Amino acid sequence: MIHSIAVFHGDGIGPEIMAPALAILKRLADRTDAYDLNFQDAPAGATHYAQTGDALPAQSIEIAKKADAILLSAMGLPDIRYADGTEISPQIDLRKELTLFAGVRPVTVRRGQPTPLKIPPGKEIDFVLIRESTEGLFHTQGRGEVTQDEARETLLITRDISEKLFRFAFDLAHTRKKAGRGIGRVTCVDKANVFRAFAFFRDIFDAEAAEHPDLQSDHAYVDATALWMVQKPWDFDVMVTENMFGDILSDLGAGLMGGLGLAPSADIGLHHAVFQPCHGSAPDIAGQGLANPFAMILSAAMMLDWLGIRHSNDAMINDAQNLRQAVDHVVGTGTALTRDLGGVSTTQQAAHAVAQILFGAGS
Repeated sequence: MIHSIAVFHGDGIGPEIMAPALAILKRLADRTDAYDLNFQDAPAGATHYAQTGDALPAQSIEIAKKADAILLSAMGLPDIRYADGTEISPQIDLRKELTLFAGVRPVTVRRGQPTPLKIPPGKEIDFVLIRESTEGLFHTQGRGEVTQDEARETLLITRDISEKLFRFAFDLAHTRKKAGRGIGRVTCVDKANVFRAFAFFRDIFDAEAAEHPDLQSDHAYVDATALWMVQKPWDFDVMVTENMFGDILSDLGAGLMGGLGLAPSADIGLHHAVFQPCHGSAPDIAGQGLANPFAMILSAAMMLDWLGIRHSNDAMINDAQNLRQAVDHVVGTGTALTRDLGGVSTTQQAAHAVAQILFGAGS
C-alpha cells in the first residue's frame, strides 16, 4: 500500500534534520513489500513568507488535506514576523485548519540517557502528555484585543472538542496498558478551583471516564502537576490538558528527557495527523551541521506507528518500534551525541549512527 506523506521542510535547521529522517524512512520502506511512502513537498514557513508574503499557501493546505500523514520540521524565525508582531507559525494554522485537537507529547527517559533527575531503582519515566491543540488560550491567536491601557485574549473550551480529546486520551491509555507501557490511568490537568471554564472541562472529562470502568482516572491542578513532574514523573501514565497548559508542561517534559532535541510530537485529529519535533528552528546554528536530528527521527517513528495502527500494517508498527529503539540505543550508549546532548557529533553522524543500527554497519 502506498501512503502519501506531505512534507513541510521548515525554517532554520528544519531542512537539515528533515533530510536524514526522510532518508531513513525511504530505506525502511524500500526493504519491505508491505508498504511504500510517497513524499510530496509542501512549501510554507517564515522563509517562504519573506519571499512570497504567504506563510501557508492554499496549495500546501490542499497537499496536507489529501495526504495520509503530514511530516513537518521546525518552523518560524524570530526576525520574520507578521505585521502585528506575532511569529510565523503555520504549524498552528494547520492544527486549526485540520482540527488536530490532540497534541501528543511522549515523555520517555531511556536507560543511560542523561536527565536532571535522580530516578529511583525500579522506576522509569514513560508517560504521554496530551495537549488540546485547537482552542484554549490559543483561540484568539493573532486576534486578541489590545488598546493603550489593556489587552485581552479569550480562552475557549468547547464540549465538542473536549469530548473528542478525552475519548482519544482514554483510547491511548487502553493501548498503552495493552502494550505493557502504562497502568491504564488518565489524569485531567486543569485549574478547576479558579476558572469556571476548567470546571466545565473537568465535568466533560468525568463523563468520559465513566465510560471506561476498566481504567483509572484522576485530576490534578496544573501548578501541582508541574511540581510532581519533577518530583515523581514515573507515577504518570496519560495526562490530558488545555492548550496553553500543555504548551508549558510539554517543555518541562522535554527538560526531563535532557532537552527538546529528544522530544517528538504529533497533532492528531479524526482524519489527519501532523508529526513534528517540539523544538524550534534554531537559526543561530542553521547550516553548521550541529542540529540534533533525533526529535525529527522520533517524530517520523510516531508517524509510522500511527499509520500502521490506522491501516493494520504490522510492518509499519514494527519499523516504528525498531526506529525508536535505534535512537534509544544511540542516546543511551552515547554513541553519537550532538552538542546539545553533550557530544561532538554532527547532524549527519548522529543520523548515520541510527541508520547503522537499522541497516547494518555498511550503512
